[in-house]
Amino acid sequence: MNLHEYQGKEWLKHYGIDTGPQVLCHRPEEARRAWQQFGGRVVIKAQVLSGGRGKAGGVKVASSADEAFQKAQEILALTIKDIPVEKVLVVPAAAIAKEFYVGITLDRFNKSILLMMSAEGGTEIEELAVTAPDKIVMFRIRADKGIDHKALDEVLLQIFGKEHPAGLPSHQQQAKNIIERMYKLFLDKDATLVEVNPMALLEDGRIVALDAKVSFDDNALYAHKDVEAMRNPEDNSADEIAAREAGLSFVSMDGHIGCIVNGAGLAMATMDIVKLFGGEPANFLDVGGSSNPNKVVAAIKIIMGNPKVRGIFLNIFGGITRCDDVANGLLLALDQVKVDVPLVVRLIGTNDQEGRDILQKRGISAYTDLNEAVQKIVALADKAPATASKAGGTR
Repeated sequence: MNLHEYQGKEWLKHYGIDTGPQVLCHRPEEARRAWQQFGGRVVIKAQVLSGGRGKAGGVKVASSADEAFQKAQEILALTIKDIPVEKVLVVPAAAIAKEFYVGITLDRFNKSILLMMSAEGGTEIEELAVTAPDKIVMFRIRADKGIDHKALDEVLLQIFGKEHPAGLPSHQQQAKNIIERMYKLFLDKDATLVEVNPMALLEDGRIVALDAKVSFDDNALYAHKDVEAMRNPEDNSADEIAAREAGLSFVSMDGHIGCIVNGAGLAMATMDIVKLFGGEPANFLDVGGSSNPNKVVAAIKIIMGNPKVRGIFLNIFGGITRCDDVANGLLLALDQVKVDVPLVVRLIGTNDQEGRDILQKRGISAYTDLNEAVQKIVALADKAPATASKAGGTR
């Protein structure tokens, strides 16, 4: 689950991190009033769950109330990476002396938490990783042991230094305080990413988080209702929302072959094999290990709602899942949804012969060999035209 910038900054502020003032606006007139509140120069930023806002014209500076109105109006008319801009964030323009990058995420390969820092803030970290990877410092933290403060101090001294104006803590100490609070947020709320870019050293010597990107583990949201309450509709496609409501594990992709599989490992392997034989998966969809026919119905409805789909591959390896129940679920779905693209079924495992007999009575042949079945659906889907009006039909 991803948050907008303004939401991420609210969480940072809740954990005692200085993010500066901000006003969320849905209409240009609200941006005008925000400028009147701040005065001087303000920055108006599109709030969309997408990177590259600046390059898309989603970040503008205004120096008057009328200009704030105009710039907000321009941004609110944009669509950035297929996402309409529905709100903007207005903040005072900061007097920045230096920009830094700080991010905390999971390092699954090393089974640790990864703190990433760079003195090259303001640049997208993915771009920096390609153009100047040596400028990113990687600092690993073991969750069971916590931060090695002595080692962190040495790294922070290199990146932030110790100079500071009279009466303020050192830059190193300010950065450390912020990082410790970011780490606490990361742990407390089961986050997968807490990122500040830029973390800005202002001309008055303060270090402030001027932007925030925060993501959370969907599987932990049941324990964090305050986080769940901040979910944004555009964070998921309509089919992903429908799948979640039906208890299905689903991720949209850009291909043309809809995949319905039982088991996450088999689902990933299925997508790999589809690509191996020249096809492109339209989704990851795991119906799970139950034998509930209604899950197959829900899966078919979701996939047929995707106008890119030119074929459906149902791949079931029955263990706990009974192939005859899946077959009955498929027939139930075909009675409710118009499936006007090729459908290929592979059934193997518990009650597979019973399942194949059920389908055979409706004229549907089920394969047992995975490679043969995948080659069949790839060939059929290549010849089938995509249609844009599939959802909700009945046979």
